[in-house]
Amino acid sequence: MKRFIGFIKKEFYHIFRDRRSLFILFGMPIAQIMLFGFAITNEINNVDIAILDHSKDATTEAIINKISASTYFSINEVITKESDIETIFKKGKIKAVLNFEKDFSKNLIKEHNATLQIITDATDPNTANTISNYINAILQQYQKELNKDVKLAYQIIPQTRMVYNRELKSVYMFVPGVMTIILMLVSAMMTSISITREKELGTMEILLVSPLKPFQVIVGKVFPYIFLSIINAVVIVMLSIFIFKMPVQGSLFLLALESILFIVSALALGILISTISATQQTAMMISLMGLMLPVILLSGFIFPISSMPLPLQIISNIIPAKWFVIIIKGIMLKGVGLQFIWKETLILVGMTVFFIALSVKKYKIRLE
Repeated sequence: MKRFIGFIKKEFYHIFRDRRSLFILFGMPIAQIMLFGFAITNEINNVDIAILDHSKDATTEAIINKISASTYFSINEVITKESDIETIFKKGKIKAVLNFEKDFSKNLIKEHNATLQIITDATDPNTANTISNYINAILQQYQKELNKDVKLAYQIIPQTRMVYNRELKSVYMFVPGVMTIILMLVSAMMTSISITREKELGTMEILLVSPLKPFQVIVGKVFPYIFLSIINAVVIVMLSIFIFKMPVQGSLFLLALESILFIVSALALGILISTISATQQTAMMISLMGLMLPVILLSGFIFPISSMPLPLQIISNIIPAKWFVIIIKGIMLKGVGLQFIWKETLILVGMTVFFIALSVKKYKIRLE
């Protein structure tokens, strides 16, 4: 036991002596959570639009003023002919053009029907769809104001209630996903170079002839990073709560336990990568490039897994990040307890045991 404790102390000393490792472990997660939290958003603000007003009457002016008064749009240009539309889109700054038909106000009053064409730059389909929805919402509000004294014989009034994210803040979706990505990549990357570092430094032979058992070596390599990754997780959660106003509806204790479980799972995966890699560079490439895309694309944090082809849906089940995203969203946003996330928790436990067992087996092969 004393040898094992001494081995763990040696790992701590080695980590604290390596400033680059400390920067990756603590600096990068903070930078990433701040960058992703502020930069990744599906909301729109101050989008540049252009106006093509063939009518130039009081009604079109009122609509334009209402759109301009919102924080979502900024009227950047007023054009006079339709041939200019393609030209301003090619410049890349304008994202939408509002094309008012001729005699807009006259048609609205006389025929109770007027046409406003919304032309959007669909090189980014999601943004184009969001712009169109925002403009339609403003127009519907203006229409309600015009018809406030008119009552129809029958009315169907839909009332929408957004549960768990009333204001539709994109940060509620991105912060749990970014937290998952950071913990997975940093934890796996740091441990993936631990055994390969021993090989490159020539100290692997010492471990091979030491009385430490393979399981003790694996656990000893993982343990320091568990402690340091927990500090990382605490910092990320604190930034999420105080900087991005991310709610934690559920138990903080349960969130901590689930985060530790996921950290151990990521660290175990990193150790597995370390046992099968010959160099630190190889281990780094596998852990960084080999995990980043699957974690981002197949975890369900950006793209819904149910919309993917069946083969990708099946493959996503072997990605630990998928199950942690479900867990963390359930605890932070929905306030659920263990009775609702026990299946995902058991899957993470099973994956962790599998990664550690396979790492020990691979390490045993090197002892023979």
